[in-house]
Amino acid sequence: MANDLDPRLTPVQRFGRELARVRKEASLTQVTLSKHLGCSSSLVAHIEIGDRTPKPDLARRCDEVFGTSDLFARLCRNITSPASGPGWFIKWADEIEPRARTLRSWDPLLIPGLLQTEGYARAVFKGGRPVSAEEIEERVRARMRRKLILERDNPPELWVLIDESVLQRPVGGPAVMVEQLDYLAELADRPGIRVQLVPFDTPCTDGFLSSFTIAELPDAPTVVSIESAGTGEVSTAYDLVAAAWGQYDRIRAEAYRPGESLKMIKEVRDQWRRKQET
Repeated sequence: MANDLDPRLTPVQRFGRELARVRKEASLTQVTLSKHLGCSSSLVAHIEIGDRTPKPDLARRCDEVFGTSDLFARLCRNITSPASGPGWFIKWADEIEPRARTLRSWDPLLIPGLLQTEGYARAVFKGGRPVSAEEIEERVRARMRRKLILERDNPPELWVLIDESVLQRPVGGPAVMVEQLDYLAELADRPGIRVQLVPFDTPCTDGFLSSFTIAELPDAPTVVSIESAGTGEVSTAYDLVAAAWGQYDRIRAEAYRPGESLKMIKEVRDQWRRKQET
């Protein structure tokens, strides 16, 4: 039987699973919820088991009732216009990342997707596998939608580790890099967001072969997302989560402090700005 992290779940099933989970957390019965939504309790029951397709208006009302920002609206959009990308990542972006209380990430190659600007993300997608311009733009829009969790009233706490060399990698050219590092510096100065650079000559090689993110959820086991060479997985398996925690701690032990990292980000941004002006 498919579990909640199984990418084999259809978009309709994912909507139903989330609705059932959030409803139970709110201590509401299907009958009570149906009154809030202005529909029948049998419709709620059918949606939760995944054999009825929710309408956009109902999804919007779910977000209003539960105060879940646009969680159900996004899940509903994925039913008629499925998000691009592998199943494991869609699951992460749509259902795990938005629920996270704390996110800890390590990236040795790029600015993490959650912190990317539109221009930087577009350059990353253009440099990947050959895809149409329309698909590139859809991927950019999807990545920008992910960032909405940083603007809500209760954003997750972020602990971000980035290899120092990432700031020097010319993704999209000087203008794109100036915009990206300016945005990264702005984020790094926000309460609840800690960005730390890892020296490129660090003797610690843990995690250099893959990027990963550890998500702590308020109501579920800790989840790890690991991506390497275009493949990835999302798991709550104890051994995998524990290994990621160990790698994260060892990498962070070699990192610059947040204040020093912020200063370095601004310095490299200014270097890119001078290149832009010449």
